Amino acid sequence: MLKEKLTEENKSKIKKYAPIIVVILAIIVGGYFLWDASHYQSTDDAYIESHLVQIAPRVAGQIEEIKIDDNQSIKEGDVIAIIDPADYKIKFNQADAQYQKALLNQNVAKANLSAANSEIELAKKDLERYRNLYEKGAVSKQTFDAAQTKFDSIQAKQTSADNMIFSKNESKVADADLKTLKAQRDQAELNLSYTKIIAPRDGVVTNKNVEKGAYVQVGQPLFALASKEVWVVANFKENQVGKMKPGQNVDIKIDAYPHKTFKGKIDSIQRASGAKASLFPPENAVGSFVKIVQRIPVKIIFTEEINPDEYTIVSGMSVIPRVKVK
Repeated sequence: MLKEKLTEENKSKIKKYAPIIVVILAIIVGGYFLWDASHYQSTDDAYIESHLVQIAPRVAGQIEEIKIDDNQSIKEGDVIAIIDPADYKIKFNQADAQYQKALLNQNVAKANLSAANSEIELAKKDLERYRNLYEKGAVSKQTFDAAQTKFDSIQAKQTSADNMIFSKNESKVADADLKTLKAQRDQAELNLSYTKIIAPRDGVVTNKNVEKGAYVQVGQPLFALASKEVWVVANFKENQVGKMKPGQNVDIKIDAYPHKTFKGKIDSIQRASGAKASLFPPENAVGSFVKIVQRIPVKIIFTEEINPDEYTIVSGMSVIPRVKVK
C-alpha cells in the first residue's frame, strides 16, 4: 500500500511540475535558437564550384589521336589531342612558297637596281673624265662618243630596274603584297600548330565527348577541364547578408561527408543578386510587382588543407555553410 501511495505522489508531482519543465526547456531551446540566429547565418542553397574550362578545337578536321581519358589529371602544356595535319601542311607549304617567290623577286629587283646604280655612277665619272679630256684635245671625238653611248645604255638599264620597283608607287604595293603573303603564311603556320590541341591549364578531364576518328568543327566542345581548386558559392537571402563581410569564419558541411566540418572564410560578396546577374533580369517597374526575397551569392574559400586522397570534393556538390557573423 505504501509503495502504491508513493507512486501516486510521484505521479502527482510530475503532473504538477511537468508544465514548468516544458516551459523551461522551451525557453532554453528558444534562447539557444535566438542566440544562434543572431550569431550565425546558414543556407542550404550552396554548392561547390571550381574553374571549368571547355576545350574546343581552333581548326576543323578529323581527330587522329586522343591522349586523354575520363577523369585523367593533366598538366598545362600537355598535348591532349591531335587533328590530322595533312591538309594544313599542304596549305602552309603553298603559302610559304608564294611568300618565298615574292620575296625572291623583290630581292632580285632590288639587287638589279643596286647594280645598275653602281654602274651608272662609274659610267658618269668616266663620261665626265672623257669630256674634260676631249675639251683639252687629249682624246678623240670617237672615244668621247663611246663613253657617252655607254653612259646612255647604263642609264636606260638603271631606269628599267628603277621602274620595276618604284614606278607608280609600285614599291609600296610590292611591300604591301609581300606583307600580305607573309601574313597568309604565318596564319597557315598557326593553323598547322592548332592541329595539336594543348591543355591551357592544369586540371582533370570531365564530360569527355570525343573519340579518335571523329570529325570536329571549330569551337565544338570536346570535353571540360576542371581545376583542382574548389570553393563554395552560397546564395544567402538578402536579409542574411547585412552583417556579413569578407574574412568572417565559416563552418562548411558537405552532404557527401556529413560527419566532417570543414573550415573556411568569406572571400567576397557578389555586387548583384543572382536574379540581377541572370541572362534575363527581372523588370520590377510594373503594376503587378510582387516583392520576392532576393538571393545574394557569397564566395567562401576553404582555410584548411584538404587531403584529396581522403576527401573527394568536386564541383556541384551540395553544401550547408554556417557563417559566424558575431
